[in-house]
Amino acid sequence: MLGKLRRMRRALTSEGDQQFLHLVDSLQGLVAKVLSLGLILVILVAVYELLVFLVTKIFLEQPFGLSGLPLVELFGLFLNILIALELLENIAGYLKKHVVQVELVIVTALIAVARKIIVLDLEKFSAQEVIALAVAIICLSIGYWIIRYTMHQD
Repeated sequence: MLGKLRRMRRALTSEGDQQFLHLVDSLQGLVAKVLSLGLILVILVAVYELLVFLVTKIFLEQPFGLSGLPLVELFGLFLNILIALELLENIAGYLKKHVVQVELVIVTALIAVARKIIVLDLEKFSAQEVIALAVAIICLSIGYWIIRYTMHQD
């Protein structure tokens, strides 16, 4: 009985908090590793699809070469892979430092918004949606500048 009371007291004290925080930290690390593996699989599949797309469009369709290639679609595929690589870098940075690196998150968001603009079909979007994208880019750019400015001041 006395042993149980000591364990309960220890669980309710800072020692118990430390054990719990260690458990949470371990779980976060495990989840980040699983996400990394999943993202690596997604990247490999995306690269394979890009290669198949390129081979099909360049070598198998007529006319031969890049003249008939829809470049906007091609750029979208490249940028999807780049965004996935940036997400993987975010997860790897978290695993290394156990801190979410805000600069990397903002850069990833900027790439995602840039991809959206590059593949944007203006006929399908209203002026308000295009303005919203512009505002998002401005806000992300200001946020990135603030992060970079404060990092170089230290």
